[in-house]
Amino acid sequence: MTVAAAASAFSALGFFNSGGVGRIQSKKLSPRISARFSIKPSNFSGKNARVQFRTSASGGIQSYDSENEAEPRTYAWPEKKRPRICILGGGFGGLYTALRLESLVWPDGKKPQVVLVDQCEHFVFKPMLYELLSGEVDPWEIAPRFTDLLANTGVQFFKDRVKCFCPSDALGMNPPTVSGAGGTVHLESGLLIEYDWLVLALGAQAKLESVPGAAEYALPFSTLEDARMVDEKLRALERQNFGKDSQIRVAVVGCGYSGVELAATVSERLQDKGIVEAINVQNTVLSNAPVGNREAALKVLSSRKVKLLLGYFVRCIREVDKSGIHDKETAKSHRNLILELQPAERGVQSQMLEADLVLWTVGTKSLLPLLEPSDKPHEIPLNARGQAETDETLRVKGHPRIFAVGDSSAFRDSSGKLLPASAQVAFQQADFAGWNLWAAINDRPLLPFRFQNLGEMMTLGRYDGAISPSFIEGLTLEGPIGHTARKLAYLIRLPTDEHRVKVGFSWLAKTAVESVAFLQDNLTKVVSGS
Repeated sequence: MTVAAAASAFSALGFFNSGGVGRIQSKKLSPRISARFSIKPSNFSGKNARVQFRTSASGGIQSYDSENEAEPRTYAWPEKKRPRICILGGGFGGLYTALRLESLVWPDGKKPQVVLVDQCEHFVFKPMLYELLSGEVDPWEIAPRFTDLLANTGVQFFKDRVKCFCPSDALGMNPPTVSGAGGTVHLESGLLIEYDWLVLALGAQAKLESVPGAAEYALPFSTLEDARMVDEKLRALERQNFGKDSQIRVAVVGCGYSGVELAATVSERLQDKGIVEAINVQNTVLSNAPVGNREAALKVLSSRKVKLLLGYFVRCIREVDKSGIHDKETAKSHRNLILELQPAERGVQSQMLEADLVLWTVGTKSLLPLLEPSDKPHEIPLNARGQAETDETLRVKGHPRIFAVGDSSAFRDSSGKLLPASAQVAFQQADFAGWNLWAAINDRPLLPFRFQNLGEMMTLGRYDGAISPSFIEGLTLEGPIGHTARKLAYLIRLPTDEHRVKVGFSWLAKTAVESVAFLQDNLTKVVSGS
């Protein structure tokens, strides 16, 4: 690419404007590009915008970190002839697709160069976030760094946010050749990544804006940062109420798996120091779950005195008006938030619920609609939820060079029903996406994705859980057995062999310590009783 061509390309993307003068000089990234250009000051989020690249032993970039929006750069792939795959999102769908690609046997010269982009530094094993609140696991066990997981692979990790992507493989236009680019990804740091194949695995985020006050006062629970924030809030409330007669009141909105697991975990943690109230618009909890799981959940929630407010939806959340409370101590101990609950059916009175903490587990929104180029807002076919419509091979419809998995994919089963946005679906789709990328690159037939429901499982506390395997109808393992079975199943599902071994030894050591402490406690009780 000539300097003029590079400058022209950058100008077309809106990076250049009058108002300032800068210079791009890329050594490792693109040694052939060195040009003066004008930069719009608003493109920088700070005076000291910094971009860091860490190189691997082979000379390519092993990981990339952007702290602020920086000068636009074009990423130079280490090799020109090998296929280039860009994976957006490092959740179950994205990371496991990258690992699947790494595990396959490739013909000479066909093994792809893979870049994985995620805004976070850590991969998060989301089904076990609840164990962070109970203290059952350490953060490193369920949220290892991407650089650690990918250290022994050829996958390059970029810590950055995706600004938009511009595909050039739409059917009806001149399709790219085998070695031609399938499109370009634009990152917020200014980095441009040209790809041959793209995997959309960006997941989803909590949808709070639909209820007044939810975005301001409620805490979601879907990321590592969310879990840390909830834990810090609970610790602050526990310190504030220490030695007092007042109880901590926690409201959990939603009684799907996430809401039930959260309510069970928080109620176990607070015990008699708190009251947990769970709100659900339906008249039961876990309406789509196996009967055994639902019954196990109801049993545990009842034993921990979790109050179920079924058949209600939250109309709004607002802060308590303390203007009429003159005593400072009384004002401080007064509930912070009020939830206005509206009945889902007529003939039932509305309710007002006071809470110190509101945890939100209902509703998610896809990130894909935010990433489409402004000049082509409907380039990718999206459903009403903002997910990419895919064919049976997980390719985005009309875009043979783009695959979508997990929450980014609107995949329908043989009956036309959308698959749930669950970790199990993302696991299986990642396996197929990796294989189909191999097949597409090697001109082989792609395999149609078929979801196999292996069962459903959940945690209900440190020693409680439930698991209903699909291959034995009517069977539900609950209590300590269900808890252990779930933990073993997730241990097997951890990303790499090395991480599984480390976590397995850690959990084994913790179990041994807890067993010794349990025996000592029982011996002490026996001795004191005699």
